Amino acid sequence: MADLTLSSPAFDDGSEIPRQHGYREQNVNPPLEISGIPDATESLALIVDDPDAREPAGKVWDHWIVWNIDPETTEIPEGWTPGDDAVEGRNDYGETGYGGPNPPDREHTYRFLLYALDATLDLGTNASKDDLYDAAEGHVVGKARFEGTYAP
Repeated sequence: MADLTLSSPAFDDGSEIPRQHGYREQNVNPPLEISGIPDATESLALIVDDPDAREPAGKVWDHWIVWNIDPETTEIPEGWTPGDDAVEGRNDYGETGYGGPNPPDREHTYRFLLYALDATLDLGTNASKDDLYDAAEGHVVGKARFEGTYAP
């Protein structure tokens, strides 16, 4: 059985995220590809965050929180609006949906974290990353990590 993987046709793991995905640019999510989804998966959850924001912002900055993604999903297109296909939570810009990279000081590394869950989550759109992690506890059957960098 293959391991859960997350990648993007727009950039390689650890390389620079294209400019159009930045918050002050087009602010559209990069396209993502998913493979190796475990058989027990009932839903997928995706978190994009910036651990390098701890110093300037005082915390890990949450850019995108999405859950209840259909387990048959193998790609998320650029500029995706989930509609009924998933639920988006609030990012640290105070908005629902994707909020692109916007480092205030230097190049930051952004984490794209994908979780395969053996359940769907009953969370409202005001849910935070912590709410998602709490609801997903004990339901994670696979996880993948993909990273990209972005500079001001």
